[in-house]
Amino acid sequence: QVQLVESGGGLVQAGGSLTLSCAASGRTFSSGGMGWFRQAPGKEREFVAAISWSYGRTYYADSAKGRFTISRDNAKNTVYLQMNSLKFEDTAVYYCAASNRFSTVVAGTADYWGRGTQVTVSS
Repeated sequence: QVQLVESGGGLVQAGGSLTLSCAASGRTFSSGGMGWFRQAPGKEREFVAAISWSYGRTYYADSAKGRFTISRDNAKNTVYLQMNSLKFEDTAVYYCAASNRFSTVVAGTADYWGRGTQVTVSS
């Protein structure tokens, strides 16, 4: 059974930075992809970023380009999301997700989901 556990959320001022981590257990991801999604109050869940396990290909939502960086540590089965220049509108619950196919995550869905970590950006 795959488990994804997020950490690193918190309260930060606008313009600040946070790094989220997602530790995967239950299987070793040598292929496929992982990603980050977020859901703000009253809004639908949206895709943020994705990374492929095998080649490290990355893909970002327009809102994340230039500010967020997704990376992975294959040895630790962990994915990170470095978030810089945070804005009030980045406030949301951030979810880690994984799939056996990178394209699935890029398309906006996944096979496995974490429970989420809250990111609050104060203006």
